[in-house]
Amino acid sequence: MRIISGKYKAKVITPPGNFRARPTTDFAKEALFDILYFKFDFTGIKVLDLFAGTGSIGYEFASRGADQVDMIEKDPANHEFIQKTIRAMKMQNARAIKTDAFTYIDHIHLSYDIIFADPPYDMAGINEIPDRILSSGILVPDGWFILEHSKKLNFADHPNCFDRRVYGNVHFSFFRKTI
Repeated sequence: MRIISGKYKAKVITPPGNFRARPTTDFAKEALFDILYFKFDFTGIKVLDLFAGTGSIGYEFASRGADQVDMIEKDPANHEFIQKTIRAMKMQNARAIKTDAFTYIDHIHLSYDIIFADPPYDMAGINEIPDRILSSGILVPDGWFILEHSKKLNFADHPNCFDRRVYGNVHFSFFRKTI
């Protein structure tokens, strides 16, 4: 796993061998950031990475100059790995928060320009995440919510889903609030 672009470009991140997470592939991550590059000026935005796992997506946003990157991870070992990586790279614009993603959504009083969620593909209730994010008030009016999921899910009929991309086994569905 590597950071593709920005301040920490080409930095290799190596989780321990017993790490319990499924990081987004470099191929899918590169394609995602190519899409985001044309919509967002990363400088000054706030990003929320839910179910952060290895922190791969959050590191990429921090490397590209996001003002604030909050990475939510409840697994203690994964959280510790993210914290160590942030410290090792001296990322001033990123932080790891050890809590459940849904608890965070329900109690946070911040808003984000981009929210990315990569929950376990087999997690119960994954199909409810878009509505939960969009109704929570934590996404700014022009912000995007991106859900990474398996091919078993299809959000094409969701009223707030405006795009869907597939990169191998990685599926991204893009949501925004309708006004």
